[in-house]
Amino acid sequence: MRTRLTDALAGEARQVAETALRACVHCGMCNATCPTYQLTGEELMGPRGRIYLMKQALEGEPVTDLTREALDACLGCRACETTCPSGVEYHRLFEVGQASVLEAAPRPVAGRRTRAVIRALALSPAFGLLSSLGRTLRPVLPRILRDRVPPAPGATARPPVRHVRRMVLLTGCVQSGAAPHFNAAAARILDRFGISLVEAPQAGCCGAVPGHLDAREQARMLARRNLDAWAPLLDDGAEAVLATSSGCGAYLHDYPDLLRDDPAYADLARRLADRVRDPIEVLEALPLEAAAPPARPRIAIHEPCSLQHGLRLAGRIPALLRRLGYEPLPVADGHLCCGSAGAWSLLNPEMAGRLAEGRVAALTAQAPDAVFTANIGCWMHLSAHAPTPLRHWLEAIEDVLPPAR
Repeated sequence: MRTRLTDALAGEARQVAETALRACVHCGMCNATCPTYQLTGEELMGPRGRIYLMKQALEGEPVTDLTREALDACLGCRACETTCPSGVEYHRLFEVGQASVLEAAPRPVAGRRTRAVIRALALSPAFGLLSSLGRTLRPVLPRILRDRVPPAPGATARPPVRHVRRMVLLTGCVQSGAAPHFNAAAARILDRFGISLVEAPQAGCCGAVPGHLDAREQARMLARRNLDAWAPLLDDGAEAVLATSSGCGAYLHDYPDLLRDDPAYADLARRLADRVRDPIEVLEALPLEAAAPPARPRIAIHEPCSLQHGLRLAGRIPALLRRLGYEPLPVADGHLCCGSAGAWSLLNPEMAGRLAEGRVAALTAQAPDAVFTANIGCWMHLSAHAPTPLRHWLEAIEDVLPPAR
């Protein structure tokens, strides 16, 4: 489409917007895989409608609360990017467009406060303690809070760092408090194959939580802190940075965009992004063998949006589990978002609940023995709506490996 962008938009942001807007042929194929468009059927609740709204804002047209609300309803799942025949990088356009919209139509005070509270809770060192307290009090909590309490974590024992081969482990924020067993399972599995996972005490949240909640500068600060903490370990021989939640991994891959205007960190961000790995990329290259067939082989796998559309690793986890004797069952509309989308489910509980119920129905339609996922947000959100809590797919791997020596 033709563009007449305002002169106020300059530099790489202008180039990003020009490229995306001119690539869009407004065919509407993106709407077919957009969760909010599928729920509402409203043009402005789909990628094509949002692109028109962002174009108007970037061309200096009046911006209203309706524009901001339509953008706020976007989950950022990026299914539209996978579907788009023209290769529109919607998430990059969204970053530029939303910033322009928020400048012209700021959020009400209540909306800003809500996002600030969510950011503070997610990044709080006390999140694990709060999760544990929530599980204790869950029977007496009102439903709106009860559904936000994460399930009890699995086994958290980890082997010592003892191997020459090493990888840096992203500790994260919410995950380290609510689901420490994700990283623990990765450490135990890789230890069997001579790879130790090491942590940098100074590192922490990948930046996704503040980045998706109007605090891009805080996200940049966290990214710089992580880069400073990881660079010496990578220079000292660590092979990669491992993120066991696909949402965090996808955000690490976006560090070059996040820090593109920072001359001190832009190059380091690009080099780091090239060394980020999801566990599936590591494990599928190892000689994994099941000690015996799985005791409960029929499984359903929820492949998060960040895994499918952000990391472009769709189908690889089911393939590996099939190799180990599992029987991954077909899941209808597996491309659709579960409604978690980071903190989106907290800001849009009604739509998030409807999306989760649809995913749970599809995942449990064939009565699987267990349901697995690959992301902390999906694990928490779907577990609140599922008959039994979900598990991380790394636990399925560990279930069939020979006993550790």
